[in-house]
Amino acid sequence: MSTKRQAAPFVQAHHYTASIPVARLSVGLFANGKGGRSELVGVCVFSHPVNNASVPKSAGLTDPRTACDLGRLVIDDSQGGNAETFMIARAFRLLRREKPEILSVISYADPVRRVDADGRLVLPGHIGLVYCAAGSQYSGRSSPRTDLILPDGQPISSRTISKIRNAECGQRYAMDALLEAGARPPHFGENRADWLADLERTGFLRRRRHPGCHTFLFPLTKAARIAARKVPILPYPVLDRAATQGDVTALPLLQFAA
Repeated sequence: MSTKRQAAPFVQAHHYTASIPVARLSVGLFANGKGGRSELVGVCVFSHPVNNASVPKSAGLTDPRTACDLGRLVIDDSQGGNAETFMIARAFRLLRREKPEILSVISYADPVRRVDADGRLVLPGHIGLVYCAAGSQYSGRSSPRTDLILPDGQPISSRTISKIRNAECGQRYAMDALLEAGARPPHFGENRADWLADLERTGFLRRRRHPGCHTFLFPLTKAARIAARKVPILPYPVLDRAATQGDVTALPLLQFAA
């Protein structure tokens, strides 16, 4: 296992979000480095679910504490093609040993291509091919939403916006994240909601409709597999290799007419 001190810098340096969620357990993949020293080459972060409602919806479990998200899976490019599935399988074993109360793991794949204000590709969009190869249960998409996008192509979480708009605890940290991204500081006495609205009006923040992330489930116990019967089991999504923008999920060839 890797400590938070090891995991956070690695994830921030190698993951496209440059961030790490609140972890329940972080697992590290180590390889032999120079001079025979152990070198961190991958991190798997098991994090708290995005919200309590996602657990019964995506795992069929009633107690939110019995499931977690696979919040980050980051492996250095130097590792082989099967490194992701190798790490997932062994990380699950460690998760069961260290956190036996966790029965299922939920993971998401964001299929929307992201570009920055200059048109440079930030994220190609993915459909969870690693999770498919690892034997997950695909249950469809999360709820559609509207994202606010920064000039670098990264979205701002709705929770961050809520903290600023409603002057909630943590608003200073949330505002600092916008300022570091290049937002103008709020004027003296300016209402925070008005400040956000002006950032959008001037084009610093852009709205983008998101169709929802692909959702995958890994039941880790017999009880979890029984609970998972309440969750839809759908064919794995297919990548549209010709897609150059937006959702990279291929549309089904056949579907029910409305």
